[in-house]
Amino acid sequence: MVGIIGIVVSIAGVIYAFSAFDVELAFWITGIASILNLIAVWYGFTSGVWNRFSLKSSLQGGAFDGRTVGLSVGMTGVAISDIKPIGKASFGENSYEVKSEDGFIEVGKTISIVKIENNKILVK
Repeated sequence: MVGIIGIVVSIAGVIYAFSAFDVELAFWITGIASILNLIAVWYGFTSGVWNRFSLKSSLQGGAFDGRTVGLSVGMTGVAISDIKPIGKASFGENSYEVKSEDGFIEVGKTISIVKIENNKILVK
């Protein structure tokens, strides 16, 4: 954004030079402005000033982060909250967020895993 503002101001200065001074002086101003803009761009890229603004880290993770390891299709568990259509269920000692295949399932009902896909557990 700052660079765009700088270019706009430089262009405005060149336009003013052509309207306020004679043509020869206006071309000198245009040449000097062009050289100074090129030097500013060159300095910006070679001095490392952009390193302060650049992203230094990256996100680690993805669609599958291992939360459903140990679960399998057909495994049974208990709904520990109402599942309408999303709720919590317990499989073994762990609880998971699950989605109902058929709609509403009351708390305490026995459920079974129908499908596991990208950390999403579909139950009925």
